[in-house]
Amino acid sequence: MSEWTIGIIGGSGLYEMEALEEAQWIQVDTPWGPPSDALLIGRLHGVKFVFLPRHGRGHRIPPSEVNARANVDALKRAGCTDLLAISAIGSLREELPPGRFVAVDQFVDRTFAREKSFFGPGLVAHVSMADPICPRLSSLAAGAAEAAGAEVARGGTYLAMEGPQFSSRAESELYRLWGCDVIELPYALIGMVTDYDCWRSGEEAVEVSQVIAQLIANAGTARRMIEALAKSLPRERTPSPIDTNLDQAIITAPAARDPAMLAKLDAVCRGWLQRQAARGPTGGS
Repeated sequence: MSEWTIGIIGGSGLYEMEALEEAQWIQVDTPWGPPSDALLIGRLHGVKFVFLPRHGRGHRIPPSEVNARANVDALKRAGCTDLLAISAIGSLREELPPGRFVAVDQFVDRTFAREKSFFGPGLVAHVSMADPICPRLSSLAAGAAEAAGAEVARGGTYLAMEGPQFSSRAESELYRLWGCDVIELPYALIGMVTDYDCWRSGEEAVEVSQVIAQLIANAGTARRMIEALAKSLPRERTPSPIDTNLDQAIITAPAARDPAMLAKLDAVCRGWLQRQAARGPTGGS
């Protein structure tokens, strides 16, 4: 068992965590380039949190320019054991009105500009995305959102589209036919609904001013959710099956692995690399 270190990727409208104690902004370098911003590290009710604003403070980075690999790498270098992403989302369902929080459990990825993986030539991995979220963390986060006063939908399919534009009406209707529930630009775990996208007949098209107004209303609830999460976490973090997912994902034979790629993955794959070292030079994948 070990201590929790919760990484928070704050989406639109959530750029700081004022409640953190002993908080300090720390710049972290990664082999994948610079993350969106410095990391805000502190404690909340005894739990260590590491906060990173996805679009940078002041919302200066557009969706397609967010360096997701650098962001995750930086959070891993800061010691994060679990990662909770919070995003503003559009609703594709009547029963998910603005202000509702959604604990997403499935994804449809329609992005095309971002890099898809940390792995590549010299170290190939096929990671299962059948169940892409951690059920333990999702349940804890959903419970925390409810404790913060939010109405929460537990479960939903999240469509990630390429930003920064909003959907056309035809695209919005297509995503509904696919069975998607919410839509956003980057990935997320807890989504905060800001609008009904543009599929509703007779509705005006989504405007930034409308989204910003709902963002402001949602942000306070999101901060209370994070505080409630800190209070609700078990004192000790027991291992999760997700911690060892890479043990079944790496397919490249030990002798064919690129040392430069292994060095680049020193933070992202730290646990797997440590287990490999313990098994010896012929430890397999």
